[in-house]
Amino acid sequence: MSLRTTLSLLAAMLLAALAVAPARAQGFAGLGTDAGGFAEVVRGRPLTFPADHGAHPQFRIEWWYLTANLVDAQGARYGVQWTLFRQATVPADRGEGWDNRQIWMGHAAVTSAATHRFAERFARGGVGQAGVEASPFAAFIDDWQMRRAPSEAPTLAPLQLTASAADFSYALRLTGDARPVPQGDAGFSRKSERDQASYYYSQPDLSVSGSVTIDGKAIDVTGQAWFDHEWSSQPLASDQTGWDWFSMHLESGDKLMLFRLRHADGAHFFAGTWIGRDGRAQPLDPGDIVLTPTATTLIAGRELPTGWQLAIASRGLSVAVAPLNPLSWMDTRFKYWEGPISVSGSQRGVGYLELTGY
Repeated sequence: MSLRTTLSLLAAMLLAALAVAPARAQGFAGLGTDAGGFAEVVRGRPLTFPADHGAHPQFRIEWWYLTANLVDAQGARYGVQWTLFRQATVPADRGEGWDNRQIWMGHAAVTSAATHRFAERFARGGVGQAGVEASPFAAFIDDWQMRRAPSEAPTLAPLQLTASAADFSYALRLTGDARPVPQGDAGFSRKSERDQASYYYSQPDLSVSGSVTIDGKAIDVTGQAWFDHEWSSQPLASDQTGWDWFSMHLESGDKLMLFRLRHADGAHFFAGTWIGRDGRAQPLDPGDIVLTPTATTLIAGRELPTGWQLAIASRGLSVAVAPLNPLSWMDTRFKYWEGPISVSGSQRGVGYLELTGY
């Protein structure tokens, strides 16, 4: 490792460590702290592609997030996660090279019923170690990459997705011609009854083929993936402790995204989107979402709700949600639970669950 790379990592780790201190009092990972000086999320700002596939450095926090539900030739199930985070440490950052004040963090994971493997990387912005380009789309941190062939089309796919660590790796190809699906009100995704919001869109209909490698054994897999891109400057209120987020691929061909943002007083905030098999998105009425934890898992001294009952009366949906591996704990700088799930009941399907702030 070069001296420059070493210094970059140390700087990123130091800044990330400093961000941990207020996290418990200000929502998960400090996302409820004041966003003064950073760009604001405003209703009515249209999403524009391919430009909005890229980075938005004037906002404080941003992430590109992909999860995949996969099976091998014998029907064994796997999950893959690839996430790139960007955080601006000062408003109106115009620094170049080593004066750049953008911090990047990458998370990758492979999950099976028997094991959960994860890795984390940090990078300093401005020196070519990490970044995102809108067209042709490319997101990377070191040799972890999510990249497509040159094209001006607004769709992301086809994509090549790679990540590697000491005990796992994956190399996947993602295809699909669907256009991005704006979440919330045309991409304006409210996170509380107050001013908190993000810009948020999804690409929920990607087909996957390739291989995952665990402990040196390569496994051919196929399946489906869900891509999210979200950016904001203050996505949580100061009294919101974290979220429970679900994505689902249903056998009917419909897709579902929903989340519960937990308030300290128990008055949680709900939101979600039903995405029909034709790609049309309909926001859900928060009062129509019933989420009930049914099973917990003790990990690292925390009781985590890893089993759920979900009902959406307007869609005739009543399903049980169960994890593929209840020990899918991401013991990273900001600790959270992330893993593949199965859906059974009025519909069957697969998806992903994320639990933060516990």
